[in-house]
Amino acid sequence: MNSQDKQSMNNMLQTIKKLVVEQQQLARQAGQQYFFEVEAILQDKCRDPRRIECLLDGMLGFCFDDGMLRLYKKLCRYYYKIDSVATTSYVYAYREMWDEAEHFKPHQDS
Repeated sequence: MNSQDKQSMNNMLQTIKKLVVEQQQLARQAGQQYFFEVEAILQDKCRDPRRIECLLDGMLGFCFDDGMLRLYKKLCRYYYKIDSVATTSYVYAYREMWDEAEHFKPHQDS
């Protein structure tokens, strides 16, 4: 590999690294917002499937983040008592989207 190719590869890696960091920051911001919504559902003992499923749909895309995943699981456990079939579909949706990518997750240094 010549020096121009190495520089190009380095630039591409730096761009990817920046995108990953931005994605993690966005997930943390989303987690803060979803936290309040999930807690409100739990506290109010909400049984509205549209409200709960809307949150689960939005959260699913951020489940690469450990904090969001914990929140997603918490809401799934609650929703399972209301609609086990729908909840099972959300568990499968998570598995389909994220389980295969699990070994690609960056390791946290904390």
